[in-house]
Amino acid sequence: MNKLNVFVMGLTDFQRQELESVANAEQYCFHSLLTPEEVVEEQAMFNDLLERARQQLDSFDGSIDAIISHWDFPTSCLVPLLRAEHGLPAPSLESLLKCEHKYWARLEQAKTAPQSVPPFAAVDPFDPNSADLIELDYPFWLKPIKAFSSHLGFYIENREQFERALAETREQIGEIGASFDQVLARVDLPPEVQGIGGYHCITEGILTGIQSAPEGYVLNGEVHVHGLFDMVRDKNGKSFSHLQYPSQLPESVQQRMIEKAEKILHQVGFDNGCFNVEYLWDEDTDKLWVVEVNTRISQSHSDLFLKVDGMSNHEIAISVALGQQPEFPHDKGRFNIAAKFWVNKYGDARVTRVPTAAELAALERTIPGAHVELEVEEGMLLSELQHQDAYRYVIAEAYLGGQSEQDLLDNYQRCRQMLPFEFREEHSRHA
Repeated sequence: MNKLNVFVMGLTDFQRQELESVANAEQYCFHSLLTPEEVVEEQAMFNDLLERARQQLDSFDGSIDAIISHWDFPTSCLVPLLRAEHGLPAPSLESLLKCEHKYWARLEQAKTAPQSVPPFAAVDPFDPNSADLIELDYPFWLKPIKAFSSHLGFYIENREQFERALAETREQIGEIGASFDQVLARVDLPPEVQGIGGYHCITEGILTGIQSAPEGYVLNGEVHVHGLFDMVRDKNGKSFSHLQYPSQLPESVQQRMIEKAEKILHQVGFDNGCFNVEYLWDEDTDKLWVVEVNTRISQSHSDLFLKVDGMSNHEIAISVALGQQPEFPHDKGRFNIAAKFWVNKYGDARVTRVPTAAELAALERTIPGAHVELEVEEGMLLSELQHQDAYRYVIAEAYLGGQSEQDLLDNYQRCRQMLPFEFREEHSRHA
């Protein structure tokens, strides 16, 4: 029997291990399409990456049966174009951009779920009068039209902070903005979006509540959800401490999230692809706010599904890419609850020591199911890390399971104690 060739954008060793957990993995041959360095670290322009990927696929001596991705932009937009070119099921590029272009996304969401969209406005950070033109009351969020991992996302409380954030945005927005403009040039933008591109920002009113996200897929026009996650914030309320599965929110709230997601996805015309929709639920008012729509499965969810359900969500991505209905188990895993914890460091510093391979192996032997991915190396200055948010640096990611929420949190405390990082303090990036 000939194996099906599945190309995975920027395939890492960790992802390859997870892919081997899918049903009938022996039927697939997994290939990395471009390297993780090319699609994540190099910051190459979109058109250049598209051409490199085309050349790799054209030179492949065999069938191209599926192309999938776990990364955010630019791979989220590369994959549907490549799928379409090879006659594979794919969402339209326009439907993706109606989710990924933050301002265009808000316009579309307001058409079908206006009560769940905060006040928002487009901002040109290069306009010297930007601070005078803002109509939103302080505080508000300032974000690029296209970014990821909260990069260049600022909580603005007054004009001085706004102008300081605009200055930093002007310096760095082109890292992603120029590439995103190459994607926007491939579609006909509606009049209300024309001229608002990768070098623009969006301001949004502050939302409060418990953040949660249903993940699912659309196949032949039908929306399916296979899991909901809670995104738990840290003590400062501006960054995430961990991602937890399954959601602990009331079933009625989860159902409302799913129903709104279905309406939004139909509104933008998204089909034959995976998604997750992030919400905030205000427990006091029972208000449900849409944060954003992501047009892929989340690789942050993969190990958590494996721990709780016995199979990673790669099963979903592969099936949908093949145009097949996925079969996904529930509650067949080793744990009742699982989480991805971000191990954070606040303030800039020089890394003087990281856990050794032997120390990580000891940790994973001691804590059942634990897996830790280091994000820093000895000698590195934290401010040199790419795609960090404005309030903390991620120095490691810890994937853990537990039989209860308290058991999970206890395992994280044990994990933290077994991670011997050391730093030499440097001048903080933010006052």
